[in-house]
Amino acid sequence: MEKLTQRSRMVVNKKMSFAERIYLPAVIKGMFITLSHFFKKKNSLNYPEVKREFAPVYRGQHVLKRDENGAERCTACGLCAVACPAEAITMVAAERQAGDEGNYREEKYAATYEINMLRCIFCGLCEEACPKQAIFLTDRLVNVENNRQDFIYGKDKLVEPRDARIDVSKRQVWSFAEGGTQ
Repeated sequence: MEKLTQRSRMVVNKKMSFAERIYLPAVIKGMFITLSHFFKKKNSLNYPEVKREFAPVYRGQHVLKRDENGAERCTACGLCAVACPAEAITMVAAERQAGDEGNYREEKYAATYEINMLRCIFCGLCEEACPKQAIFLTDRLVNVENNRQDFIYGKDKLVEPRDARIDVSKRQVWSFAEGGTQ
């Protein structure tokens, strides 16, 4: 067997000069670096006054669209929930009777539709999977909340108001199937 040897290090207590003891060179060097940053271009924006432009393919808050009659387009097929890689979408289907919300025939609809915004990765796969073009990712920012439960968006936050239509035709949509923009 080999003999283990200990390594020893010699400690040198070198006498420090007066300038080194009062840290004067280090203080001067730090002040020089600080002063040099005063004259450089700033990287930050003054947010409330100046807002950053988003890319045309930016994906923000989700919205559930309405059809021409004012009823929700979603037929609760569940394709968006299946396509979601983060499993952020949950829904419960129900039957809508003829005459409800301007409906002229019986059809399925999402009785509850929830998106967990903390899980969502804003990939847009739910938007692509929807055969009725019921869900879109807009260019709006997701609101800041203080409670985790407030990040679970239900139909009250997702369905577009009856009087306002969100125009998503101007936004470029990235298509994974085609590998480019549409």
